[in-house]
Amino acid sequence: MKKLLTVVLSLVLVASLLAGCGTDNNSTGNNSSFNLNNEIVVVSREEGSGTRGAFVELTGVEAKDDNGNTVDRTYEEAIVYNGTNQVLTAVAGNEYAIGYISTGSLNNTVRPLKIDGVEPTTENIKNGSYKIARPFNIATKGDVSEITQDFIDFIMSKEGQEIVSDSFIAVDDNPSPYAGSKPSGKVIVAGSTSVTPVMEKLREAYLEINPNAEIEIHSTGSSAGMQAAITGTADIGMASRDLKDSEKAELDYLAIAIDGIAVINNPTNTIDDLALEQVTKIFTGEIIKWSDIK
Repeated sequence: MKKLLTVVLSLVLVASLLAGCGTDNNSTGNNSSFNLNNEIVVVSREEGSGTRGAFVELTGVEAKDDNGNTVDRTYEEAIVYNGTNQVLTAVAGNEYAIGYISTGSLNNTVRPLKIDGVEPTTENIKNGSYKIARPFNIATKGDVSEITQDFIDFIMSKEGQEIVSDSFIAVDDNPSPYAGSKPSGKVIVAGSTSVTPVMEKLREAYLEINPNAEIEIHSTGSSAGMQAAITGTADIGMASRDLKDSEKAELDYLAIAIDGIAVINNPTNTIDDLALEQVTKIFTGEIIKWSDIK
């Protein structure tokens, strides 16, 4: 009986080893579980998102139709999320997913892809070799309160731009130190979910200098932020894109940072470099499977 059991166990072991040594022609060599013949799971941001607006414009996903109208051609099967964290979670949790986020929001749960062989580093964004980049803008309407202007002065000061440069690219390489009057009052800031994290750091640093102030931040999306500034429900609007012509007609604005948009996939995916044209085709649904990327 013992001899029979030993033979059976040996056969099971050999079968397991043989299974482990087998190859799957549809899988990558570095990760045998990744099947290139699977469809690409396209993850996008919601309409009105500054990140989406900048991404579709910079990649050519947005284009003119036959009537000359600008059309966002984002793949109709794309999974749409309302914030950066949701996109990160979705791509980190699906090995066949691809999405896009601000480079300032990158973490080790996802992998930023090279675009035309160029990594989305600060240096490459600043020198223009990484092409998917956009400004972070703040906007106000008409004359602003003393406290609002003082907070803006802090953002553009040496201290403020140093905070910006921790995650993004400062717009002023040699700003003057903050020399504000530290007035009291309340400032309401609303808009881009991509700008919100750096704005929260700016608020924290400003309140240490000026404890008389109250800064309230609402993460509502770029378009909502611009509308809030126009209607006066926010003192400062945040946009992670260029302002639209209709917004420029109503608002005063300035860039506080430059940011890249990283195209991200799951770290288990062996593809780490895409041509910009391939990015466009993936996000318009022209490229469906990972195996279609040549």
